[in-house]
Amino acid sequence: MDALDLTGLTAAEIVSRVRDGRSSAVDVARAHLARIAENDPEVGAFAEHDPVRVLAEAGGVDARPDRFALPLAGVPVAVPDDIDVAGYPTRHGSAATSADPARRDDELVKRLRAAGAVVVGKVRVPELGAWAFTQATQVAPRNPLDLSLDPGGSGAAAAVAARMAVLALATDGGGAARVPAACCGLVGLKPGPDVVPLPRGAGEHWCGLGATGPIARTAEDAALLLGVLAGDPVDLDLPGPRRIALSLRAPWPSRGLHADHRAAAIGAAARLRAGPGGAIVTFADPPYPRGLLAQWTRRWQAGVAGHAEALELDMGAAGRCTATVVRKGRRLLRFAPPRPDVGAAWRERVLGWMDEGAYDVLLGPVTSQPALRAGAMLGHGYTSSLLTTATRLSCTPAWNLAGLPAVVAPVLIGGRPVGVQLVGRPGAEADLLAAAAKLERRAVPMAGAAAPRVYA
Repeated sequence: MDALDLTGLTAAEIVSRVRDGRSSAVDVARAHLARIAENDPEVGAFAEHDPVRVLAEAGGVDARPDRFALPLAGVPVAVPDDIDVAGYPTRHGSAATSADPARRDDELVKRLRAAGAVVVGKVRVPELGAWAFTQATQVAPRNPLDLSLDPGGSGAAAAVAARMAVLALATDGGGAARVPAACCGLVGLKPGPDVVPLPRGAGEHWCGLGATGPIARTAEDAALLLGVLAGDPVDLDLPGPRRIALSLRAPWPSRGLHADHRAAAIGAAARLRAGPGGAIVTFADPPYPRGLLAQWTRRWQAGVAGHAEALELDMGAAGRCTATVVRKGRRLLRFAPPRPDVGAAWRERVLGWMDEGAYDVLLGPVTSQPALRAGAMLGHGYTSSLLTTATRLSCTPAWNLAGLPAVVAPVLIGGRPVGVQLVGRPGAEADLLAAAAKLERRAVPMAGAAAPRVYA
C-alpha cells in the first residue's frame, strides 16, 4: 500500500493510479473507510454505510479486465439518500419512508458502477429534499471545515469536503447541489433539463425544477462525473466565457448581500477578466420579474407534494414542517396547479436579456448570507423555515425555474468558504465548468485536512 494519503487525491488522480496499477481500488476504499471511521462520528454525513460491501465492490473493480479504460476506476462516490442503491434503504431523509432495502440500483448508480466507481454509502438529505438545512426529525450533518456550521443541509457536500468520498451526487430543485458546495468550498453543478437522468427514471421532478448533478472538489472532477452521468464525456479544454454579466442583485428580496459574498463575486469577475484573452465583464442585472419567489414557491410546494404522493407516504410520520409543505402542495395540485408557461416565459425573458447584451455567462453570489449554525433550524415551524429558505436561497432557485445550467465555484474570503455562481445558456455545462476551472487554476489552497481548491 502506498504511503501517499489516497484521500487527498482528486478523482482524476485516483483513476490514473488505479488504471495503471500504482494503487488498487481496494487501497483507495480502505483509505476512505478509515477517514469515515475517524471523521463521520463528528460530521454525521452518512445515513447508511457498510465497509464490507464497499471493500467487496472495490475488489470487483480491481478484477475487471477493462479497468484500464474505466472513467471512474476505483473512485469513492457518495450517493444521497433519495437515490436507490441496492441493499440500502432509501429514506429520503424521512421517518415516513420504508426502512426496507432497495432491491435494485437506480440508473444513476448503474452508470457509476459501470464506470468503475465504488459507492461508499448513502449520505443524509433534508426531509424529502425540501429544505436547505436539517429539520427536527433528523441527525444534523456538520460542516467539516467548521463543525459549528451547517453544510447547507447536505451530507453529500460534508462527505466530499471531509475527504470521506471523492465525488457525490445531488438532486437540485432550488440549490441542493450549489448551496452546500458554496458552504463547504466545493464545486457543485445543476445541469439543464434532460442532461442527466432523474432518480427513479422520473420524467420530471418538482414540477420541472429538479436536476441531478455532481459535487466535487475540483471542476475537472465534476466534469468527469457529469460525463459518466450524462453518457457523454465533458471537455474542459475550452476558451471559457468571453462576455460576463456581473450582478450582485438577488432575484427576490433578501436580508441584503453580506460583504464577503459581494467581495467573492467581484473578485471572481476580476480573475476571469485578468490576463491575455480575459473576459469582458459588465455590471448588469437580469430582468427579474415580480413574483419570482411566489412562482418558485408554488412549484416547490406542489413538487414536494407530488413527490410524497409518488412515494405513497403517510405524512403523519413526517416532520411537521414538511407535512405542512405537502398539505399546501396537495391543495395547489388539486385547485391551481403550477403552469408550465410561467417558467418558460421567465426562461425566454432572461435568454433575451443575455442575447441583447451578448452575455455568455451571468456571475454572482450563491447565497446572500453566511451559513447557518449547525442545527439552527431544528424544531422551527413552517413559517420560520420558509422565510429562512427564501432568504438563504435567494440566488439559486430562479435558475431551476428557468431551466438553465448553473455551477458554483469555490471561493475563500477571510478563511471562510463563500463561493460564486455562474449561470449559462442551455447546453453550457462544459463552458461553466471550464470557467470554474480557470478560477481554480489561480487558486491558493486552503490550509487544513479537507483542503478544497479555493482562493482568497
